[in-house]
Amino acid sequence: MKKVLVTGAFGQLGTELQLLTAGRPEFVFTDIREDGRVLRLDICDAREVGRFVSEHEVGAIINCAAYTDVNRAESDEALCRAINASGPGNLARAARRNDASLIHISTEYVFDGRNPAGYVESDRRHPLSAYGRTKREGEDRVRRSGCKGVIIRTSWLYSPFGKNFVKTMLRLGTEKSEVGVVRDQVGSPTYARDLAEAILAILDRIGERRGEVYHFTNGGVCSWAGFAETIMREAGLPCSVKPITTAEYPTPAVRPACSIMSKEKIVRDFGITIRPWEESLRECLVRIREQEN
Repeated sequence: MKKVLVTGAFGQLGTELQLLTAGRPEFVFTDIREDGRVLRLDICDAREVGRFVSEHEVGAIINCAAYTDVNRAESDEALCRAINASGPGNLARAARRNDASLIHISTEYVFDGRNPAGYVESDRRHPLSAYGRTKREGEDRVRRSGCKGVIIRTSWLYSPFGKNFVKTMLRLGTEKSEVGVVRDQVGSPTYARDLAEAILAILDRIGERRGEVYHFTNGGVCSWAGFAETIMREAGLPCSVKPITTAEYPTPAVRPACSIMSKEKIVRDFGITIRPWEESLRECLVRIREQEN
């Protein structure tokens, strides 16, 4: 049985994939450190990647590994590039040599966010941050490898695991009576469980696609402030949200003002169901409460 290698197993998406594939021995999970059923693999080491893919007879790779600290990347671009660009390139070349397919996860940060109508997959990429530049380079290296596979761009990812906007708002909602949140950046939240399910649905249907790009987020659009207001309301927290501008909340990295991405292509080609972001958020909040009890 050919194996499915999942990198970044301890991240939000990798954790959801572990839960969804529990009991399926063909899935091999890796990260930079070992823990239980997760094996160690440094995707920045080309030889290590090549040896791992060959020795484990890998037939497909899902690359969830990424450097995602957008602000720190501005002062740590070398490490960010190693993980977000060199790593995917190493995985793609190993996939090509072993006739394996690759699903690589990318981001809306490859766009500048200046188009208020949002983006389709073929739109010009113009990243404004170190994070976005390295993710664009990762996409390019995957494409140049010629391996079978697809690139999936997503945005505003959250889950019951790790650090994310939803969990931060829940914490602040218990600590503060008011929190300021940016209102002039808009996009579509993505529930990591929904993205993981979409990836598994696509996995066996890649065929001969090579470097094809798709977008996946949940349905609907909101601002960060609107997202925060909904989190507080659905969680029953009394904390109020004060909408502020990007200028009032400066950060080292420039963020796209518009992160809206069309999902028509992934729906058309794979029949993927896109749930409204509010529905997925409610499900995530239930899971978070269950973990706390």
